[in-house]
Amino acid sequence: MNFLYTKTKIFHFADKLNSLAKKNKKILPPIHIRVKPTNVCNHSCSYCSYRKDNLQLGKDMISRDFIPKDKMLEILEDLNTIGVKAITFSGGGEPFCYPYLEDAVKFLINTNIKFAAITNGSKLEGNLAKLFSRYASWIRISIDGWDDESYSFYRKVKKGEFSRILQNIENFKRLKGSCYLGMSIIVDRYNAAHIYQMIKKFKELCVDSVKVSPCIVSDSGRRNNEYHKPIFNLVKKQIKKAFRDFVDKNFEIFDAYHELDEKFYKTYSWCPYLQILCVIGADCNVYSCQDKAYNLKEGLLGSIKNRRFKDFWFSGKAKFFKINPSIHCNHHCVANLKNILILEYLGVKEKHLYFV
Repeated sequence: MNFLYTKTKIFHFADKLNSLAKKNKKILPPIHIRVKPTNVCNHSCSYCSYRKDNLQLGKDMISRDFIPKDKMLEILEDLNTIGVKAITFSGGGEPFCYPYLEDAVKFLINTNIKFAAITNGSKLEGNLAKLFSRYASWIRISIDGWDDESYSFYRKVKKGEFSRILQNIENFKRLKGSCYLGMSIIVDRYNAAHIYQMIKKFKELCVDSVKVSPCIVSDSGRRNNEYHKPIFNLVKKQIKKAFRDFVDKNFEIFDAYHELDEKFYKTYSWCPYLQILCVIGADCNVYSCQDKAYNLKEGLLGSIKNRRFKDFWFSGKAKFFKINPSIHCNHHCVANLKNILILEYLGVKEKHLYFV
């Protein structure tokens, strides 16, 4: 089987795994970096975690920030030089609103770095669409509405924007490039009865996959579960039916709609994953992860505004251990289960190692 979503990808990088522990002084480059080129967005999603006052994510974000062109090319040059494997352009804002995205992509085409993007799809057109179709590994489009009216309600955009994005998707697939195109449905109480309908629509548009995830309404796992409890069974029933009706060798559904408590409360004191996948923000700061981006108090690893990334990254290990997940990370965390696996791997009792 070929798994698109799996928590075990890191175990294909043994050297990186073995370099993570504090006692090991060797520092290897991150494998994957989220680059947030701009905080400008042309949509205004009501549930956006970066713009909600009650969430720790994005609390220090300045919406006008963007990475200057020369700084972006310097960063990409460093990432190529040190051997970073992959970059995902994401928000913050809408990465396709970044005026120098085409320059960045053209640079990456001539490197060994794989690249991808998380986008709202509104600007997936023109020459950028052609470049991504041919050279990117994947694009994932976030979605919430099921028609023009509902989409306009969610994102405060003009009616007709939903139809235009569906047309962008159709046009992108017609380019017949190698880029994998996925959709990410964000579930809340308003669209909960329309999940099957949405998956069906994307299947008809010949996208490659659909991921179904809950909206995050609080830093508390309990409160998130309370919010989703009235719609939980309704959504799961639709996902199950969609699996039965639509999944085949050309179309995948990833069910990430589940109770959230296990992702909020941490029992370990250091986070190995921040050395594997970190974030470079539009403010030219380096953050531990996508769940603590633009949190200067608890997520900041350091600034590269006046410093090259390669010099920052290899300047000692202390910065990788100042965040204590059991204290600082009692909120949504995409890396939690991965961290548990890695810490178990690193903490094995060597005398009993051979008794597999």
